[in-house]
Amino acid sequence: MKIIPNNLKRMYDLYATEYEAKALEVLRSGWYVLGKEVSAFETEFAAKMGAKHCVGLANGLDALWMSVLLLGIGTGDEVIVCSNAYIACVMGITKSGATPVFVEPDAYDNIDADKLEAAITDQTKAIMPVHLYGMSCDMEKIMTVAKKHNLMVIEDCAQAHGTHFQGKALGTFGNVGCFSFYPTKGLGAFGDGGCILTDDEELADRFRTYRNYGSDVRYHFKVVGTNSRLDELQAGLLRVKLTHLDEMNAERREIAKRYENGIQNPLITLPRIRPESDSTWHQYVIHCALRDELAQFLLSFEIGTVIHYPIPPHLSEAYQSLGYHPGDFPIAERYANEVLSLPMYNGMTLEEQSFVIEKLNAFHPKEG
Repeated sequence: MKIIPNNLKRMYDLYATEYEAKALEVLRSGWYVLGKEVSAFETEFAAKMGAKHCVGLANGLDALWMSVLLLGIGTGDEVIVCSNAYIACVMGITKSGATPVFVEPDAYDNIDADKLEAAITDQTKAIMPVHLYGMSCDMEKIMTVAKKHNLMVIEDCAQAHGTHFQGKALGTFGNVGCFSFYPTKGLGAFGDGGCILTDDEELADRFRTYRNYGSDVRYHFKVVGTNSRLDELQAGLLRVKLTHLDEMNAERREIAKRYENGIQNPLITLPRIRPESDSTWHQYVIHCALRDELAQFLLSFEIGTVIHYPIPPHLSEAYQSLGYHPGDFPIAERYANEVLSLPMYNGMTLEEQSFVIEKLNAFHPKEG
């Protein structure tokens, strides 16, 4: 039985008839950029998440760097971010000229809110909590620290579409919530896409202008903007998937519960959900000191896995200029050597789940 880490075709098949009908509707409309589908999706997604405004963008990275830029953060400023996240959040900071300040993760694989204040300097302008794997950061502590030190908060929700903390949707705590609709996401498009959420009407208007070359009236340009627009086809398809988001998240929670109840191997540490939060299980990430051996063992049974992420941002070749070295963030570096994402996707069968659990429990390498 061959099991891949994320079966996008399986997820498409669940609602194929609806996707195909919407695709034809958009194609036949003759309007493909910034039309009624984008406007409708922005309204529907904002309402679903409990935000006042949504602005569709070309991708999640654009959401991040545009947020940093449009909040007035740039050269000489610092933004606090977790040391174990995907590199996109760091790029979102540095593309505006700002400097990332790394804070180690906690036992929930997200930024340790208890270590935030020690990282704050006179140059700190914002905190960027990254809700990794569909898990929530401790937004109560983060918002308390931000308010105390007059800092802005930019939430990276690329992996947390519909995750809640204290009953409130992620992406609605800070000044801006940034989302990616890359196909593998919980609310994934069929190509690239992204958006921001905000309750600030003036800021939302600035995003709408900036995404469209800096124009709010055709051929009249207020600022030097960019081209970052969620297209009509992707918006239409996302509208279809949004109507199924709750049931898709519920299915992933069921898969996660079967993993939790079934995996009994003492060599494996299972993921934990933070108190007062839920998870949409973008990934089901285990920790194992013998991670590489475990991955090879599973592969021998045609079970695919992924490492999210093998190189912490501070050790990336792209950020050598920051001057960090191995050992500077030991928890993030240890996690990079331990984490392994198990197969997790909508449409995963009980037989497939049972097979993965069976092989995980059979992993007992001999000493030496």
